[in-house]
Amino acid sequence: MKRPRRPKLGLLPYYVLIALWEILIVWVVALLLSLLLENALELTLPPWVWVLVFSVVLSCVMGLLLTLFFFIPIARLSRAMRKVGKGDFSIQLEGSSRIREVRELYDNFNLMTRELATTEIVQTDFVSNVSHEFKTPITAIEGYATLLQDGQQTPEQAMYVDKILLNTRRLSDLVGNILLLSRVENQTISSEERRYRLDEQIRQAILLLEPKWSQKDIDFDVNLEEVDYTGNESMLLHVWVNLIDNAIKYNPRGGPVSIRLQLRDGCAVFTIDDSGPGIPQDQQKHIFDKFYQVESSHTSEGNGLGLALVKRILDAYGGSICMKNLPEAGCRFTVTLPCTPQV
Repeated sequence: MKRPRRPKLGLLPYYVLIALWEILIVWVVALLLSLLLENALELTLPPWVWVLVFSVVLSCVMGLLLTLFFFIPIARLSRAMRKVGKGDFSIQLEGSSRIREVRELYDNFNLMTRELATTEIVQTDFVSNVSHEFKTPITAIEGYATLLQDGQQTPEQAMYVDKILLNTRRLSDLVGNILLLSRVENQTISSEERRYRLDEQIRQAILLLEPKWSQKDIDFDVNLEEVDYTGNESMLLHVWVNLIDNAIKYNPRGGPVSIRLQLRDGCAVFTIDDSGPGIPQDQQKHIFDKFYQVESSHTSEGNGLGLALVKRILDAYGGSICMKNLPEAGCRFTVTLPCTPQV
């Protein structure tokens, strides 16, 4: 038969007991030392001096105990909450504090993170499954619309077919990005890695987007150092295509776009500058969130998944991305990617 657990006190009784014990101990010890020193050393000091000395000593001791049993657990909780704020719902706190309020805080925090993790899994699975079901009919609609383009059409019919094709391609891109994002977040991306030239891959990304930048007469200023990299080539191609596509999309007609690639301290550093409107300060912290679009981009093509996908791919390879507005106009995105040493 298990013995019943001894009930643990709350925070307020602890403080009251500590205060009463401190007062009692200080007065008793002060009086005893006053009598002992007066008899042994013939040193006579008023009792309030000893009260002051031992109040300071006991305050230091009690401060240390409060730090160990209260403030350190609270600091652990604060660090864990910062991780949750960044999207890490897997963290759990373990503690056996005798303070009931601290123990309840830990229990409630663990319950919150478990519920958030479950909700995120359900949401991700739902979006992924729905997107997968959409993919086949969207591809069929796009194929039939393409066939319609080859037939005899009136100008009005041709306009409708073009709109059907445009929107089905946008839906197809959205579904593809959702499925790819789901694979990255669930760490089911292909582990096939090979060594290749990162600068050549970026040039390939620029050429893939030629129809878009030639239509806007974008003036490219490209300076790429030769950088060898070992990784999944198809995954990282999404990073460069998304960043360059965004620069083209928000750049004014005929505006310049600057692209740089350098090797610094064993890392490939990629920067891209555009001359567009920039991103408002209050919206910059959300640009890597899924489905988030800055206010100025609602009228443009996009689905709010490009930068989220870029961020998660780079996280998977130990890289990072940051942005800042430029003083004159536009913004700069900087990607830092550790280069795997050649074997």
